[in-house]
Amino acid sequence: MPSPSAPIRVGVPPPYVTSHGARVARLHMYDWIVLVLLVVVDGLLNKIEPFHRFVGSDMMIDLRYPMKENTVPFWAVPIYGIIGPMIIITGIYFKRRNVYDLHHAILGLLFSMAITAVLTDAIKDGVGRPRPDFFWRCFPDGVPAYDNFTTGVLCHGKASDIKEGHKSFPSGHTSLSFAGLGFLSWYLAGKIKVFDQRGHVAKLCILLLPLLSAALVAVSRVDDYRHHWQDVCTGGILGLVVTSLCYLQFFPLPCDESGHDITANRSLENTLSKCSK
Repeated sequence: MPSPSAPIRVGVPPPYVTSHGARVARLHMYDWIVLVLLVVVDGLLNKIEPFHRFVGSDMMIDLRYPMKENTVPFWAVPIYGIIGPMIIITGIYFKRRNVYDLHHAILGLLFSMAITAVLTDAIKDGVGRPRPDFFWRCFPDGVPAYDNFTTGVLCHGKASDIKEGHKSFPSGHTSLSFAGLGFLSWYLAGKIKVFDQRGHVAKLCILLLPLLSAALVAVSRVDDYRHHWQDVCTGGILGLVVTSLCYLQFFPLPCDESGHDITANRSLENTLSKCSK
């Protein structure tokens, strides 16, 4: 008599984009709406005129650095700060097939960049600190003009250059670089189990590579005479704080046992199962 075959156990299907993507997005609909609003707010902050801090003739000693081209143009920031991390996140999705992880990583990354951008531009507009190359923005012909009574500058340069000249603090390149690449470091730390205490230092090097890239962008801003060192230090701290808070809104700490697998916490999956019934 043939032995009975073992019972077939049907497990829970993996959460693909096609099967769970729409439900996950609906569950976070308000988050996506807030994200869009943050983008709109940041656009408005870039349109308004920043505070024109008083600049006297005696202050020009530290503001006469030459105007240079950007080593890292601003259009490159979303490429390495958003698109680059998204490519890596998507690659991990195709390996793990976890739509929760994909959605949370992308949403967390975008929130990190959007919140950092709003805070950075709001502070820029409110502080109005002149850039190190402010003299040449104010007097492109090299002929200074000052008020006879207050000794304040009487700029005759391009309005757009003068406007940007009052946006030194904090550094937007730096804050956004640490926001995007900092999130990537957090994400990789969880996925490759950097803190598993097995002594694989190569994992730590992978974790530090995005942060090193962000730091080099910060250094370039000082080298280009677009920012003072205080601007880039503050921008780096701002970006790291925001990205850390955004990451921890969606993922456990990388040193947590479930830090590499978001589905180890089944709360979201249970919520989705109830919603689908």
